[in-house]
Amino acid sequence: MSSLSSTRKRALITGATSGIGRATALAFAQQASTPEAAFDLILLGRSPVKIDQVLTEVSASGSNVTGYPLDFSEVDQILPRLQAIQQEVGGIDILVNCAGIGYTGSIASITLQDWQTLLTLNLTSALQCVQAVLPRMRQQQSGHIINVASIAAQQVFSDWGAYCVSKAALATLSKAIAVEERGHGIRVTTIYPGSVNTPLWDTDTVSSTFDRSKMLTPEIVAQSILQVAMLPPGAIVEELTLMPSAGAL
Repeated sequence: MSSLSSTRKRALITGATSGIGRATALAFAQQASTPEAAFDLILLGRSPVKIDQVLTEVSASGSNVTGYPLDFSEVDQILPRLQAIQQEVGGIDILVNCAGIGYTGSIASITLQDWQTLLTLNLTSALQCVQAVLPRMRQQQSGHIINVASIAAQQVFSDWGAYCVSKAALATLSKAIAVEERGHGIRVTTIYPGSVNTPLWDTDTVSSTFDRSKMLTPEIVAQSILQVAMLPPGAIVEELTLMPSAGAL
């Protein structure tokens, strides 16, 4: 673990131990070779073991990085935990919300518990992260919030209805934050990836026969997030839809 700089931009990435979050951490870390474009990284993920693994990978690039385990299902812990982290590392300049889960099943059959868990992890946890970083972003009159939604926020797929709802709500949350915080110099971007070949497809809550070889890779999505984050303060990509060339799948 490296100490963080007091001058470079600090990027906090959630869900940083796998999939798009991990790839984003590595993409940001690759900027370490260009000092004027380098980031200090704060990585969050549920598993302490996996946090240590990604810290080792990211540190190898020469990046300044620190990491913290955090279970995003315990939403009442997110705000105080991030407030404490900011006391340690300083204010956050860029927040990338990647944490979340997939879910397949009909609207008619989803249990209330599964519905609430899905919204907690895909929507409410992101809200809590945003609320944690906003005070300092407002104070410094700058900041960039990047929420990773899904093409499922724009297009409904059979048996993915609840997931679509959670991602559409995240996209609307992004728009609401953008309207409310623009006057404080805070920018907001929503990323809408099509199908991405991540460990999401191997989880117990997802059942699918999609051809994963035709999906986007996490690295492609991560590079898009990096490019959006590196825009000068006077510009903003408000929404970015990134699709596999084979289609939404």
